[in-house]
This record gives sequence, C-alpha cells and structure tokens, in this order.
Amino acid sequence: MGWAVRGRASSVFGPSVYHGPRVRRAIALTFDDGPSEDTPRILDLLADYRAGATFFQCGANVERLPAIARAVREAGHEIGNHSHSHPLYCLHSPAYIQSDVARAQQVIAAATGAAPVLFRAPYGVRWFGLRGVQRRLGLLGVMWTVIGYDWKAAAGEVIRRVARRAGNGAIVCLHDGRELVRQPDIGATVEAVRALVPLLLDQGYQMETVSQLLCPTN
Repeated sequence: MGWAVRGRASSVFGPSVYHGPRVRRAIALTFDDGPSEDTPRILDLLADYRAGATFFQCGANVERLPAIARAVREAGHEIGNHSHSHPLYCLHSPAYIQSDVARAQQVIAAATGAAPVLFRAPYGVRWFGLRGVQRRLGLLGVMWTVIGYDWKAAAGEVIRRVARRAGNGAIVCLHDGRELVRQPDIGATVEAVRALVPLLLDQGYQMETVSQLLCPTN
C-alpha cells in the first residue's frame, strides 16, 4: 500500500509519470508550493539562462499572490496544479479531494488564463478518488526522478543530490514556496538553482517544461 500511495512509479491512484524519455539530453526542473513572495528570484535566474521550468502551484497561494502566479506563465513557464490547501489526501475523502483539486484548478485558471494539465499531489501522496478527479479535470499526475529536499537541506547538499542523480529525461523536484507559509525562506532553493542551472547546461542538458520533456516537438 505504501508503494501505491507514494511510489514514484505508481499509477494505482491515477495516471502518473516520474521520468521523461531517456533518449534526449533534457531535464525538467519543477517547483512546488508556490507562488511565494520570492518566486520572482527563481524566475530571474531562469530568465538569465533562458531555462524553462514547471511550477506546481497551490490555489491558496495563487489567491494570495495572483500577480506572481501570472508572472510565471508570462515568463513562458508551465503551471501545474498542486492542490488548493496542500493537505495530506490520505486523511480525506474522495469528495474532499475532488473539491480541493477542482478549486485549485479554477483559481489557477482565473489568475493565469490557463487551466493546468499536470498535477502533483502534496507530499507526493495519492489516495482513493484521485483517479476520477484526474480524469474529470484532464490532469496527468507527475512525480519526480529526484527530489532536492530544499525545504530542509542546505544549498550545497541540494546541489550535490540533484547533480548526482541528473540524467536524460529526469524530472527534478524543488520548491519555490513552503506549503502555505507567507514570506517563506527559500534561500537554499535560490542558491541551489543559481548553481544547478549553469551546471546542467554545461553538461549539455536542455532545460524544459514537463510537457516539453514528455512530448518534444523536434
């Protein structure tokens, strides 16, 4: 049961991916729990290198910071659904999960002008009822190849962890927010991104959104 709920390769509770094709030298950076007041710092770093990324946003944070949520899309990045209130879905009913995911979908679409097609469950925890929610809302679940633990690890450890596990088609999970915390300290994430993006580019990786990674156009 634990693997079904949290296993990165599990699709028990709905269609899900954790890795893109390994035939191309491309990586998808993803950021959870935003937007936050410091998300623009991440956007500036990505812009310096023309790197694409996917931001899995919480509806409650989007309601609080709609202009920053909109700036993510305007910068050319992809936005995914990361729930509305960042709950542990295994503690809730299918009806609650439906309501929470749908509310985030509506809030994100209203703020950014685009409804997400990707979904990442809070804490990576999937549960009963989620498959139907994904089907009704047209969402593909996304886990990760490597997670940086940037909400608790120092920047150097985040960098080493991601760099060690990087590979063709990898989906990297970082965080531009800290759940629903206002003005969170994301300094470790910013410093890790500052080092990782040029490092990965120097190694020949393209920095793509998850959708680009999964369905390349060239």
